[in-house]
Amino acid sequence: MAAPRKIVVHSTSGLRPEFSTLVAEWINEGVVFLGIVGLDAAKLEDVADDVAVGDGSNPYFLLTTSHPDESLEDAVEFAEMLTGEHAGPVRVVEF
Repeated sequence: MAAPRKIVVHSTSGLRPEFSTLVAEWINEGVVFLGIVGLDAAKLEDVADDVAVGDGSNPYFLLTTSHPDESLEDAVEFAEMLTGEHAGPVRVVEF
């Protein structure tokens, strides 16, 4: 079974430089959705968008959302509702 292509990040420590590396790894794995909840959620979403776009010559379409004032459960429920190319299981990653 392939790794889930949807990830919800539960940010407990906020923005750190290594988040960019994680996003690049997830893109290489074929992740198509990244939802972020918790500390610095909006900032982490901006970083994910920047990594996906890169220098603009070969952007990767990564659907991102941030849920700064919602619970982890709410963010997972949102991710589970996605259909079409964004259908499938959700992996939760604590960061």
